[in-house]
Order: sequence, then structure tokens, then C-alpha cells
Amino acid sequence: MANYGYNGGYQTTTYGAQGGAEGGGFMGGSQQGSQDSPGGNKTYGKETLRPVTIRQIIDAQQPHPDADFKIDGAEVTQLTFIGQINQLSSQATNTTYKLDDGTGLIEVKQWVDSDADPDAAKNLPKEGEYLRVWGRLKAFNNKRHVAAHMLRPVKDFNEVSYHLLEATAVHLYFVRGPPETIGANGAVKSEGGGLFVDQNGGGAATTGSSRALSLRISPTARKVYEFLKNSPQNNEGLHVHNIAQGLQLPASEIFKAGDELLAEGAIYTTIDDETWAMLEM
Repeated sequence: MANYGYNGGYQTTTYGAQGGAEGGGFMGGSQQGSQDSPGGNKTYGKETLRPVTIRQIIDAQQPHPDADFKIDGAEVTQLTFIGQINQLSSQATNTTYKLDDGTGLIEVKQWVDSDADPDAAKNLPKEGEYLRVWGRLKAFNNKRHVAAHMLRPVKDFNEVSYHLLEATAVHLYFVRGPPETIGANGAVKSEGGGLFVDQNGGGAATTGSSRALSLRISPTARKVYEFLKNSPQNNEGLHVHNIAQGLQLPASEIFKAGDELLAEGAIYTTIDDETWAMLEM
């Protein structure tokens, strides 16, 4: 997986316009005073560039108005995504695109560069075309938009599929931890066993998949997860009452823990909503 700056500082980029990293568009500081934090001061030593979906942008958390947005609990400064132009509006100072990637819609503002070639500005993308966006997430009057540093038409539709896979991989990195390492002999190193069910013969088996649960998972949900991982079971998994009996916990707590793990994508229901099995990696 590429290093997007999660483990170190990301070098500030200009995307062909020196003001891009500091303002909302191609003009240096063009919207700095109105839409950034007071004074426009930010710590650029922690710059990151993260591939996302529009749904992640919409669901991003902002602890307070002057704070960076967070996705999956990690701060995001710059982001990139691909969307289809649903609507566009051209004005004297900026062009606003409404983009749709199948997960949601978001407005993208590209500010006019006064030094740019006027002829180049006439060749605007058209509705229905796909755009790759690089920019920053902004909030103005309680409405979110992306201030674009650069827009590029997507010529190869494979780029759309690649981006969605990349955004998924980075999302999983944050919610489940880094991928397991590969040993010298090609085997996956895992504390919990192999990738699939334990091949001990007979009908019973234990799921051997091991993953890092996100930090927001409760202690009870972790107990349920470990119980499912280590308990002999068939392909149907274990019923809620068996788990409650094994852990000596009320069924109501097991149900709550199950909801967390289902939302996490760590388990899935099998023959009914009260029978669960681990999702194998």
C-alpha cells in the first residue's frame, strides 16, 4: 500500500499552482480569510493526501470549527476522489461542480486563476463527464464543499474502479489496522492462525482469521469476537444464546456487541439474525 502520510509528514504540494496548498483554488489565498480558520494558519507539517468517497466526505467529523476534519478517526487535510458531473455553474470568480460517485453528492469549487490563459478557461468539462479532484474539505455557513487545487478529466474508466479500491484499502487500514505481513516462505504471519477455517478434520472447525478491531469497539464486543474466533463451530456459526452462555453474559449485551461487530464488518449473520459467524479474510 502506498504511503499517504499516515506514518509521517506529507510534503506540501502545489499541483501546478503555488497558492493551491494555501488557498481554496489556483489563486494564492483566494478564499483563505473566509473559509479557513481565523488568520488562515494551519500546520502543514502533517499534510496528508487521502483517497476517499463522497460518502466519507459527507460523514467526516469536525470536533470544532477550526479543527481539521476526521475520517475513520484520522485527520485529513488534502483529499482526492472521482465523481461524475451532475451539475455545473460558472461564475466570474469560480466554477462550481456538483459531483456524484454513487455514494453521495458534493459541491466542488474551482476558483478562477487571473493569470491563467483565458482560452483554457473556455474548455470546461461537461455534465456527465468524470473528474478526478484534488482539494480540501471546507465548511462555510454549515454547508460543506471541496475547494479544488486541481481538476482533471478521467479518460480511462478503469481509474474509477481503481480509485474505489484504493479508498476501500485505506479505509480498512484505519478501521482494522495494517495488513498482515508476508513471511519469507510466502506464508501469512498471523497470531490467530491461518486465513481460513482450521483444517483439523471432522465437522467442527475454528475460524483462523485474525484482524485488528478498531479502537471504538467495546470490550464486550471484543470478547464476543474472540469467542467466535476460538470456539469450535460449523459453517452456520454460533447462536446468540450459545455465546451468552459461553461468556456468562446477558443476551441483551451480546446483541449490542453483535451490532457493533456487524457494523464493523467483522462478523455476519448466517441462518438467521441471531446466528453469527466470523467474516474470513
